[in-house]
Amino acid sequence: MEKKIFDDEVRWGIIGVGNVCEVKSAPAMKLIEDSSLVAVMRRDAAKAEDYARRHGVQAWFDDADRLIGDSRVNAVYIATPPHVHLEMTRKAAAAGKPVYVEKPMARTWAECLQMIDVCEKAGVSLYTAYYRRSLPNFLRVKQLIDDGLIGDVRMVNIRMYKPAGPDIAAISDNNWRVDPGIAGGGYFYDLASHQLDFLDFLFGPVVQANGHSANQAALYAAEDIVTGTFVFENGVIGTGSWCFTSAGVSEMDETTIIGSKGEITYPSFGASWVQLRTSEHGDQRFEHELPKHIQHPHIESVVADLLGKGVCPATGVSGARTNWVMEKLVY
Repeated sequence: MEKKIFDDEVRWGIIGVGNVCEVKSAPAMKLIEDSSLVAVMRRDAAKAEDYARRHGVQAWFDDADRLIGDSRVNAVYIATPPHVHLEMTRKAAAAGKPVYVEKPMARTWAECLQMIDVCEKAGVSLYTAYYRRSLPNFLRVKQLIDDGLIGDVRMVNIRMYKPAGPDIAAISDNNWRVDPGIAGGGYFYDLASHQLDFLDFLFGPVVQANGHSANQAALYAAEDIVTGTFVFENGVIGTGSWCFTSAGVSEMDETTIIGSKGEITYPSFGASWVQLRTSEHGDQRFEHELPKHIQHPHIESVVADLLGKGVCPATGVSGARTNWVMEKLVY
């Protein structure tokens, strides 16, 4: 079914206004032209009301069905943990409202496929919050590759090691990121999903992937170490290693793309530098200023897509591919 194009503004309703909506995403919806934030929802009514008051949102709910059914809302942002992404997407699609969903897209590849299916049948668009596809530092990486500065790309290597500090190993009822029943996996699903999705943006789909995973420290139910190899449709070969119980001295977040004429290295989280090394020109380091609301450029692309004025680079189809790769590496 052909997707609907909006003829006025995008009026957002958010399901699950937790931490990600404080600065990273939701405030941008009020700053983008032809976009507004009209309603928010949390199961805790007091927290929903508090968010609406602090952020100047006119309507708040403690029931997702009421938000989806509100006539003021014509697009839905699902900012909940992954275990309800499929259910909420199904409901929004049934109401004829396009969906912008947080990452990872769902707990499993199968759930992702169902989300794509219900949106296609309803004729509504489905976007994923893989916002690195729209940030200046990551677009710099793409530009350097597209300009041929490292020649033909041969391989890519991801290395991410983090110690089991309070932010990683905390065991509590609220630490859903290490509960596979809620998140699909552990911090690999939470963090590596961004890294793998961006590589999909650069090189296209992964067609082969194999890996090993384990729960070595037994601090929680999910895997805490993953290694693997993957091959892109265009022939680029990738390797990755992720450990979330390393020593502090081993902490690292670097991805290196190796070509026939040089290499590009960059971090995926926190810092925004990009390092280019070539035999011909030596080393060049590019620094980038990131937006206050980190999802702002990406949400802007969603709004443009819905209004028929542009294209969002992160769809349900591309988001599902990332889930497929993660499953191949972990299981």
